[in-house]
Amino acid sequence: MNLKLDHVAVQVSDLSAAIDFYTRTLGLELLFRELDPVHHEAFAFLRLEGGNLELLQRLSEDNSPIPLEARIPEPPYTPHVALATENIEKILEALADRGVPILKGPLEIPGKVKWLYFSDPDGNILEFVEWL
Repeated sequence: MNLKLDHVAVQVSDLSAAIDFYTRTLGLELLFRELDPVHHEAFAFLRLEGGNLELLQRLSEDNSPIPLEARIPEPPYTPHVALATENIEKILEALADRGVPILKGPLEIPGKVKWLYFSDPDGNILEFVEWL
């Protein structure tokens, strides 16, 4: 497997304010911003040298922002490290061969990205990402 760091994810309380901070203050480039009303989240990806930063904002059932204190302890709402792969199906096979349970996924934004979550033996959340 030829793996690279894809992104590190952090949760934010105000996605627009966070994007403003990371782009205007730190000079990161906004790659894209999405609203996912089905999963009640908004997120953005910003380019870093050697990887990306994902900003996640959890939304309520009516897709309005909720406070950070209401974080849920499941991916993608926990801090996690994402590794890029060119073939997520091979990753699924390798994890299954080793008895590693998938926490969530594989998920897909058609034409953009596929991803899944699992944990290491110590419970650290990891994500595999295949950009389409």
